[in-house]
Amino acid sequence: MAIRHCFDKDVDQVLFEGNSCVKKVILNRPHKLNSLTYHMTCQMIKELKAYEVDPKVKIVILKGNGKAFCAGGDVLASYTCMVAGHWSYGTNFYKKQIMLDYLVATYGKPVVAIIDGIVMGGGAGLSLQGTFRIVTENTVFAMPETAIGHFTDVGSSYFLSRLPGFFGEYLGLTGAKIRGAEMVECGLATHFMLAKDVRLLETALVEVTSTDTKTISEIISKFMHKPNVKQHGAFSRLEIINKCFSRTTVEEILSSLESEAGTESEKWILDAINWMKSACPTSLKISLRSIREGRKQGLEQCLIQECTIVCHILRRTVSNDFYEGIRAILLDKDKNPKWEPSKLELVTDEMLGRYFSRVDEDDMESLQLPTRSNLVDTMRPKL
Repeated sequence: MAIRHCFDKDVDQVLFEGNSCVKKVILNRPHKLNSLTYHMTCQMIKELKAYEVDPKVKIVILKGNGKAFCAGGDVLASYTCMVAGHWSYGTNFYKKQIMLDYLVATYGKPVVAIIDGIVMGGGAGLSLQGTFRIVTENTVFAMPETAIGHFTDVGSSYFLSRLPGFFGEYLGLTGAKIRGAEMVECGLATHFMLAKDVRLLETALVEVTSTDTKTISEIISKFMHKPNVKQHGAFSRLEIINKCFSRTTVEEILSSLESEAGTESEKWILDAINWMKSACPTSLKISLRSIREGRKQGLEQCLIQECTIVCHILRRTVSNDFYEGIRAILLDKDKNPKWEPSKLELVTDEMLGRYFSRVDEDDMESLQLPTRSNLVDTMRPKL
């Protein structure tokens, strides 16, 4: 039963619609918040490649049905397969996700991602590499991987490291949720509009007959709405965030936050402290190093490095934390994972370095990304 679930091929999990010029790729697992399966990823790669070489196709629209764009990869399905003895399924699935994200990031035609709802993990990796990244008042973004013994991956070492100051470290280490308005303000998204106008935008985009990004931008701009950015949102506290999250180590970041909490009783600070104290210590350290190194790397380097880390996590090179996190948070739901090591100070540099070391090629084939020349460098390091 578990194996059948791993390789489920429900053809309706992704819908492919549109006319000859404009294609829509619609994630269609609303009851699972459009979480990605292996088959969905393979389907999208196949169709996107076909659209890219079809001279009639001018743009591609990415969207999700239901209240989410995509809440991430279906990690519970991967877990079920891996503990059943098919552990390579997890790495193969992850590599497919990376190939899909890289395809979107280097796509030869404009990609319009309409992110109307929840976008986390793998959903962020898919959508935030698009040419146009449109959000609404319904959009909620987060990278909560450290809560389940994983780390901020799927290209986040690239897109988080390119946010202003150390806001990327804040989002990656605390699992903090931000809304669409803040996504535009910090640079994760390109346009903000009201959810009620999404259908009107889609109708207008269906008339596009050119790949000209200026023309597409002008169409989108007609539906733009001035976002109501909360004065007390985390991004408005960038000065304090920079002060705390610019520290060298996770321990120093946490200590700095606790010092701020002594003088500032703001909720976001307390939430950040509580998250970091309950999250997997190893995951926090991997995430910080990954984001810091990502700031000096291109997208391809970031994706390959993240894939290396994932391979070590799934094959339990150093720790069982990912499997324990899935068990405690998603399976048994006792919310009491037993992290090993259990404290930040017990995660040594030698242990951390092993996650970033090359995987033995006799045991695991390294990720090979194809040579592509259309990288849309929509984000640059802000430091």
